[in-house]
Amino acid sequence: MKDIVRVSVYDIVGGSICVSAEDGQKVYAKIAPLLKAGNKVVLSFAKVETLISAFLNSAVGQLYGEFSEDQIRELFSVDDMNQEDLALLRRVVNNAKVYFKNPKEFDKAWKEEVGE
Repeated sequence: MKDIVRVSVYDIVGGSICVSAEDGQKVYAKIAPLLKAGNKVVLSFAKVETLISAFLNSAVGQLYGEFSEDQIRELFSVDDMNQEDLALLRRVVNNAKVYFKNPKEFDKAWKEEVGE
């Protein structure tokens, strides 16, 4: 069995405020290779005080574009998250699952909506 790797969002971001997609990308860049290697990853939100969906979309949502739902369920979990943030994470995950089932269609619809 591969290792269980505990990853601290606070340590990667360098603080308790997790609002930028860029910081979320840093978290994704840390956890995606661990998952590819077959490690179980526990993403800790200890000491995180502020969290928004843009951060979670980058950090967690895009995992659904690279890994199957079964792989994510088996290898990835979160810890130290309050109920409000867990609800936000559930929305991000549900949206990511829908988007990555047919990203071209969603991108096309978005371009039509904004007039591109």
